[in-house]
Amino acid sequence: MIHITGIVIAISTFLIIGLFHPLVIKTEYYLGTRPWWLFLFGGIVCVVLSLLQADIVWSSLLGVLGASLLWSIGELFDQEKRVLKGWFPMNPKRKEHYEKKKRHANKQ
Repeated sequence: MIHITGIVIAISTFLIIGLFHPLVIKTEYYLGTRPWWLFLFGGIVCVVLSLLQADIVWSSLLGVLGASLLWSIGELFDQEKRVLKGWFPMNPKRKEHYEKKKRHANKQ
């Protein structure tokens, strides 16, 4: 008998992690780092749900989703730094925010 559980979890993990890369970039571009707490809340909820889920596939996927949400908090702030370095495009509607951050960084 062939068991596909491992492959399902692996492919789903790959897709979840792959989804969060552009999600972090777009979130920072349009909203900045302000919604970091949504990632925190979602991550905690998913981790707790993974502990309560009896099915191994769903438990694993909720755990991966929760960990990805929590990891994205740091990536969101790192993305802002990458924008300030010019590695990613700056949202022109938020130009004043970036200029303020640059001035603050130069003072330190």
